[in-house]
Amino acid sequence: MIFGIRPVLEAIDAGKEVDKILLQKGLRGELFHDLLDRSRMMDIPLQIVPIDRLNRITRKNHQGVVAFLSQISYHRLEQVMPGIYESGKTPFILILDHITDVRNFGAIARTAECSGVDAIVIPSKGAAAINEDAMKTSAGALNVVPVCRADKLQDAVKYLKDSGLKVVSATEKGSIDYDEEDLGVPLALVLGAEDTGVSLPLLKLSDSLVRIPLAGKIGSLNVSVASGILLFEALRQRKE
Repeated sequence: MIFGIRPVLEAIDAGKEVDKILLQKGLRGELFHDLLDRSRMMDIPLQIVPIDRLNRITRKNHQGVVAFLSQISYHRLEQVMPGIYESGKTPFILILDHITDVRNFGAIARTAECSGVDAIVIPSKGAAAINEDAMKTSAGALNVVPVCRADKLQDAVKYLKDSGLKVVSATEKGSIDYDEEDLGVPLALVLGAEDTGVSLPLLKLSDSLVRIPLAGKIGSLNVSVASGILLFEALRQRKE
């Protein structure tokens, strides 16, 4: 975490990967507008917040600006996909729809790496921060599997469909059990947040909706556990 307008500007100019920038509501001035312009140019997520939130984060002189640096380098999906095809692999992409718990995110990344996922796609806003907890829980997987940010996940899904991938969303609204679906094809698997699930726009774009049948009284699984079931079923089918 860094704070202050000039230090944040210097971090951007130095090529640091910035997860997001929090800006104090009502901030004005030439340096502020310079920061806005450069952040937008670099597609860095910005969030306007009350000063109280910044004061809770740090008691030092933040000047209305707090930035969180990422511990990884993000990739562009459009640059990752050609390399997957050129390597002769059957593409396997994991899309995480607003999963915000850092430990769940790290655990999913670890499972994704172990099951052969080629890239993880997350939204630019509303995703778990890739901080020390996420890195630790991933057991190094976040240094291996490319993580791609998308301003709109719908656009990423449309791009993947145009690239020949089948989009499968995991949801309790699914009409078919996960092990009855063909997951051995070029695949983009979508997982949603535990409280809201996969968002409606992504469900509408999906080629198939699958469910994990449950025998108990609790109506859902932890998303990290669900990811393990689905990802390794896809791996099983691919090995066959």
